[in-house]
Amino acid sequence: MSTVSSRTETASDADVQLWIRMYRQMAAIRMFEERVNELYTRALMPGLAHLYIGEEAVAVGVCDALNREDYITSTHRGHGHCLAKGASADRMFAELLGKASGYCKGKGGSMHIADPSTGNLGANAIVAGSVPIATGAAFSSKYLGNERVAVCFFGEGALGQGVVYEEMNLAQLWKLPVIYVCENNLYTEYTHVSETQAGETVARPKAFGMAAETVDGQNVRAVFKAAARLVERARAGEGPAFLCCDTYRFHGHHVGDINREYYRSKREEQEWKKERDPLAIHAAWLIERKHADAAQIEQIEAEVKAEMDKAVEFAINTPYPNQEEVDRDVYA
Repeated sequence: MSTVSSRTETASDADVQLWIRMYRQMAAIRMFEERVNELYTRALMPGLAHLYIGEEAVAVGVCDALNREDYITSTHRGHGHCLAKGASADRMFAELLGKASGYCKGKGGSMHIADPSTGNLGANAIVAGSVPIATGAAFSSKYLGNERVAVCFFGEGALGQGVVYEEMNLAQLWKLPVIYVCENNLYTEYTHVSETQAGETVARPKAFGMAAETVDGQNVRAVFKAAARLVERARAGEGPAFLCCDTYRFHGHHVGDINREYYRSKREEQEWKKERDPLAIHAAWLIERKHADAAQIEQIEAEVKAEMDKAVEFAINTPYPNQEEVDRDVYA
């Protein structure tokens, strides 16, 4: 896609293309999740899903700082991570619908998608369950000397799990190339973070001597800048880091969590959607800096919408697995 030639600041074509691609990736995650919600309300998707809408800048900013072969581990709210790391939307939709062409042949569903071909070691419905997996992947990387970095995504609710601190301690002791990315969306299911956490979030990893910082999780460029710096540091053998991304989920804890006023107000949600939408923030910045114009943004959105429509159609029409598949690739 061509970019506007006149710019208000110096930027390479590669930088501009990266920033535009970031918008496309965030738009893809947003529209993917909107389709997931539609599939649920149409009773086409079994079970529940936890939408990532509102948090897109975290997944995109972090994953754009990684190489394809680098590792990630994810959470129950993991569609955004999976897409940002390079997964195909059609196979993801197929997985959500329990179809044979899904990434896990329909057995993983929404909360257990894995795609080793892009370094995604899998989502995990257990709070903090992926932290040891990411730390182990980082240990293997250091042992094998392959210079891969592991990123572990988790919500602030995971900071109530002891395994997080056990793994951080080992990672710091052994200088493992792992980045712990905390997506602080303010609510542990239905409870505000002020009622679940004491003290400063980044003080915990700092107690182990670990590099730790907080970033605006609604600003994809800020997330990318911080993540790129920490990834480079880890790849150079300087050890693990903790990145707290302050963000917000625009929808409920899951697709069935519709009436939310008993734990957060509509006014709060509307303020975040109006003032802190990561897509709107990035689009406005691109237009202000003359790296893109409104027509290009609309074109990107139209292209992504067509891609998602095609992906959903594929998933709906693709077959379910055969009955004999029920106990294949099952180890526990």
